[in-house]
Amino acid sequence: MTDILVRNVPEHIVKWIGDGVRKSGVSKNRFINEALKIVYNQKQNPSLFAGGQPSVLMQPDSLPFKFIDLFAGIGGFRSALSKLGGRCVFSSEYDKYSRKTYCAWYNENDEDVWGDINLLEKDDQIRNAIPDHDILAAGFPCQPFSLAGVSKKKSLGRKHGFEDEKQGNLFFKIAQIVKVKRPPVLFLENVKNLRSHDKGNTWEVIHGTLEDLGYHVFDKTIDAADWVPQHRERIIIVCFDKETFGKRVDFSYPQPPKGKRPVLGDILQKEYEQNYVLTNHLWKYLQDYAEKHRLKGNGFGFGLVGPEDQARTLSARYHKDGSEILIKAPKNGHRSVTDPARTKTNPRRLTPREAALLMGFTDEMAKLFGHEHGFPQVVSDTQAYRQFGNAVVVSVIEAVGRQIIPVMADYLKNSSGKCLLKA
Repeated sequence: MTDILVRNVPEHIVKWIGDGVRKSGVSKNRFINEALKIVYNQKQNPSLFAGGQPSVLMQPDSLPFKFIDLFAGIGGFRSALSKLGGRCVFSSEYDKYSRKTYCAWYNENDEDVWGDINLLEKDDQIRNAIPDHDILAAGFPCQPFSLAGVSKKKSLGRKHGFEDEKQGNLFFKIAQIVKVKRPPVLFLENVKNLRSHDKGNTWEVIHGTLEDLGYHVFDKTIDAADWVPQHRERIIIVCFDKETFGKRVDFSYPQPPKGKRPVLGDILQKEYEQNYVLTNHLWKYLQDYAEKHRLKGNGFGFGLVGPEDQARTLSARYHKDGSEILIKAPKNGHRSVTDPARTKTNPRRLTPREAALLMGFTDEMAKLFGHEHGFPQVVSDTQAYRQFGNAVVVSVIEAVGRQIIPVMADYLKNSSGKCLLKA
């Protein structure tokens, strides 16, 4: 089949078109033309879609746009921006386990997801490897700047922040890509400690670099607790190219949703395996550890929560003991516990599925990518917990994205950007 030049099309629609071509038996050209009529609210051939058009085709409520997903992890940005009508044209993720999840969730082949972004050393390499795009999205590695990461590195005598040679300088790779590709919008996420790290010098360098590149820079620390049952404060940076949008940009961050904040009971499963219930030994250790630090006046301890509560921040170390988010046992104890090493009244960890929901990876979102029963788990629990602990909260990214799209409206309407669609 030959490649067909079409307007940029939202990612989940691209997948649906490909599936439709295979299932319907009609020509690729015809199916694409009919599908695009649906996308752009034109009359379509009723015989071709006799079974009814899928609901996902009606999801995007904005003009189509292209984005790239740097330091993609498990695709929090990709999920949110795809739902808003975006099509991902380039992804990069170094970790092989995260890449495995990313490929399974977003129907990619491993060779199609770039590994080490630092291998794109020269401007010409970047220019040739990365397609033109409307939004550059990146949750660049936060460990060099996070409170926990800095404390750990200091205790081990390791460098942190920009001095962390492996991760701390990845912001400058973003800056190089921005300089070469000039995307109209930058959409970045990091830990709130980015502002205060190194007495504010780190943030001054980042903010100054983005301004020097010719962008209006907006930033705000947002607590995800208004969208998911978890306190998770992250700095969200949104930048608009001055050449594209002019001297003044009318952008504002989203207001929290009205009504009661979500609670853990919204995501907790009624059925779970007993291995998620803490052993007697681990539960005693955590209680003794917390008491020792309480007597010293320290704040270290476990986070014991129930269905009506919100959780602490889920971290990448959750797989070790789950101490930051422990779920209280039900009133009558855990039905699944038969192991004598566990007691029915011990607290339990979140299951990986619950951790996914805690980060906003909902079943509704999964359906956009063809997963009818939620995003599949294709790695071990240990790797899954690490991935969720390092992820962005999809619901927050979606909410901010909805504020970005109206600012881009005139640009997208006037843009003649096109892409090759390979169904």
